[in-house]
Amino acid sequence: MSGVQLVWLWTDAAMQGLALGLTVWVWHLWRHPAARAACRRALVPRSAMAAAVVLGGLAGIALLDSVHLRGRTDALTESLLEVALSRPRAMRETSYSRPLAWQGFGREAVSVAADGTPVRDFPRLLHGGAHLVDPPRQWSGDVLRRGAAGAGAALLAMLALAAVVRWWCRGRPPGDGPPLPLRTAWATATLLAVLAGVAVALGGHYHLLGTDRTGQDVGVQALRSVRTAWVIGVLASVATLPLALGLGLWAGWRRGWVDAAVQYLCAVLQAVPNVLLIAAGVLLAQFHIDRDPDRYASALERADAKVFLLCLLLGATGWTGLCRLVRARVRQVAALAFVQAATGLGLGPWRLVFRHVLPQLLPVVLVTTVLDVSALVLYEAVLSFVGLGVDPAFDSFGGMVHAARAEWTRTPLVWWPMSVAFVGMVTLVLALNLLADGVREAGDPHAPR
Repeated sequence: MSGVQLVWLWTDAAMQGLALGLTVWVWHLWRHPAARAACRRALVPRSAMAAAVVLGGLAGIALLDSVHLRGRTDALTESLLEVALSRPRAMRETSYSRPLAWQGFGREAVSVAADGTPVRDFPRLLHGGAHLVDPPRQWSGDVLRRGAAGAGAALLAMLALAAVVRWWCRGRPPGDGPPLPLRTAWATATLLAVLAGVAVALGGHYHLLGTDRTGQDVGVQALRSVRTAWVIGVLASVATLPLALGLGLWAGWRRGWVDAAVQYLCAVLQAVPNVLLIAAGVLLAQFHIDRDPDRYASALERADAKVFLLCLLLGATGWTGLCRLVRARVRQVAALAFVQAATGLGLGPWRLVFRHVLPQLLPVVLVTTVLDVSALVLYEAVLSFVGLGVDPAFDSFGGMVHAARAEWTRTPLVWWPMSVAFVGMVTLVLALNLLADGVREAGDPHAPR
């Protein structure tokens, strides 16, 4: 693009690399009939299919927010998501406003009476509902008309997409394995599309989810918090895999003093509170970043480096649980007849572990990793609440909760920032847990088919 250069942040490269690696891995699994049937079994439950569609939408938002651009004549760095949300971001008010409101939240002196006393009333917002000539009469009809138009356009687009997909699949043989609940997937995608259509139709004229104390749109903060949740959850979970898999395989296969040493190391790390280790690591990382500020071109890059180091710290302190699960599973698999037969035939230990033992660990590793992602999303909220989370340059659900904790003591109550953050975290964590249940059932040999 002319006049625009691509900015590579540490977390951007990590997220894009993980997305590419996951795509290649899924394509590799889809080429094998047995693996393809296992993937289909994981999506057979309707809840797992709906969760996969929701997670796909949230992952798309995170990837859009992971591509940063900088203009050659402007030092401002923006992501593709921020560019798409440029209109709501520019609609900044002076303070709080309720969702879809055209008036401010608090009374202000808007005029002066004849006797010189100030008249206090709810002021008009600078941007929300500014196009209305007579807001008390026009507001409800305008909101309903615009919302219905956005929902109708999204529904027509989904119907057209369903017709194209059905025409393309006509005459093709069904895939291997159990049938997928495609109607559930289409219904979930349609619901998300309708919500997005309503948000697009109303977002340029109103603050759909209200504004915070500084007048910023809460909906924009929630969308940008999705990337932070994915970065903290996914990168930290992936960072645990090398230590957990490596030490777990080594301890379970070699046993003896190796097993005892790994178990002792796990016991020591689990005896120390993770919050203390992470707090010390965050403070050291912050000291290192502040000591050499010239290394980073902007505050965004410094904040990104802090988030990346936080993910590594979470991964370095959270691998013990998965390591013990892998060790126990390796000892179970090593006692199976086919492993004993392969050992008797003279198969080398490395080939035996990577070709026969490691594939048996994938269901346990996948389920545990998905559950760890959901736990880390909530863990980030706790860290941000105590002031050890991500930098304020990055929006996050934990940061929204931290900023909104004082708002619950106001009269009248400012309920929407905390509620939006709560709904966002619950949606992401619930979808991850439902997908993990589907993966667990697909990998359980005793589960009904």
